[in-house]
Amino acid sequence: MNESVALWVGFNLFVVLMLALDLGVFHRKLHVVSIKEALVWTGVWITAAMIFNVFIYSHFGEEKGVEFFTGYLIEKTLSIDNIFVIILIFSYFNVPQEYQHKVLFWGILGALVMRVIFIFSGIELIHRFHWLIYIFGSFLIYTGIKILLSDDTKIEPEKNPVVKLARRMFSVTQDFEGSNFFVKRENKTWATPLFLVVVLIEATDLIFAVDSIPAILAVSDDPFIVYTSNVFAILGLRSLYFALSGIEKYFHYLKFGLSVILVFVGVKMCIVDFYKIPIELSLIVILFVLVIAMLSSVMFPKKQAE
Repeated sequence: MNESVALWVGFNLFVVLMLALDLGVFHRKLHVVSIKEALVWTGVWITAAMIFNVFIYSHFGEEKGVEFFTGYLIEKTLSIDNIFVIILIFSYFNVPQEYQHKVLFWGILGALVMRVIFIFSGIELIHRFHWLIYIFGSFLIYTGIKILLSDDTKIEPEKNPVVKLARRMFSVTQDFEGSNFFVKRENKTWATPLFLVVVLIEATDLIFAVDSIPAILAVSDDPFIVYTSNVFAILGLRSLYFALSGIEKYFHYLKFGLSVILVFVGVKMCIVDFYKIPIELSLIVILFVLVIAMLSSVMFPKKQAE
């Protein structure tokens, strides 16, 4: 019990320290994040996740190590789809590049809190009501098929119920007020469009969490494995956004890969009581699908006319 508490406390202290360094030291001054800087930070987060994976492997054994890596891979893949939606949100609101890192920082901080609630609620529900695993599995299959058949994502922020609620609660300025989320005018607090962007990113992540949490629960029901793999994937989301924001056109077949992965994981959940697909086989299938989707995107680029 003491060791378990130490692991949880130690990991969360690491997360808090990294977030403090990120915002308070490396990004204390607003600036446009270059692709080079983004790639360096992407490498830092992936390296940190892999070092932690080695720790899990050596401390908890091979099975837990593979579970962490598979869960991390699933979350990282789904987060790439999330990134493309964030690109559309920033484009819609014309958010200046120097403000984007700050917006993503607070958006992802909120996402971490929501993911924790989803993870522990999902694990507890499955432990208490095992039949829910079939519901989660069926939902993933449905989502995978829906992604495959759907057209390109369109962003209509003004129709989003969360944005509508925010506009009812706050008066919103017409233009950006620097990097501020709120400003004071005539003894009245006004929200800025930058605040609406954060709200929309939070709402978007909530939707993605509905898909990703059941997907990772198909891989592992260990709260520590599910939580840590999720956190590492989310923490690297900001740097990955800046690294991919200029080359998203090279990943246009990724949605087909995501569709296949979600259907595969959904089937895995639905048949778990009849046949448990080995975690190693799951990892191989996911890696194979990702490689094929990315290679296809590079080899058969989307036409400029489209």
